Amino acid sequence: MKLSFVHAAVVHFPIALLICSSLALLGALHRWPRMELRIIGWGLLLPGWVTLLAAIVSGIVSQGSLPPDAPYRPLLNWHTGSGLALAVLYGDLIYRGWLEWTRRKGADREGGAWATDLLAGRGGKWRLTVQLAAGIGLVILSGWLGGQLVYGFGVGVK
Repeated sequence: MKLSFVHAAVVHFPIALLICSSLALLGALHRWPRMELRIIGWGLLLPGWVTLLAAIVSGIVSQGSLPPDAPYRPLLNWHTGSGLALAVLYGDLIYRGWLEWTRRKGADREGGAWATDLLAGRGGKWRLTVQLAAGIGLVILSGWLGGQLVYGFGVGVK
């Protein structure tokens, strides 16, 4: 089995999981403050990030067999860079969410304060909104770049 096939099989999971997670959290944050959306959003975030790491590793390994002077190399570098930026962006969100969870783990709070410290510190609601929106945009950009590589240049297919 070619390594590029592993990458092609894995990439769809972080796309779906991270976009759905971001949309659920944005919906809970701005429109429908429901516990179900919070559970969906935070519950999909970690699996999305782990599968993103698997997609990054499989992509980097499979790009090792590509010619270094190929005409699509700048596009491939942007694709790789956007994937790494996604790992940092969502990794930061997971880390800050984990810190908040551990701080209030023993406390008996109501469900309405789902991101009290996460929203209260340094920009709060709008920082989280920008981070989630940027994440959705980066997922779309990275997917588009990957599609250009596969369908435009035949990378990993021909």
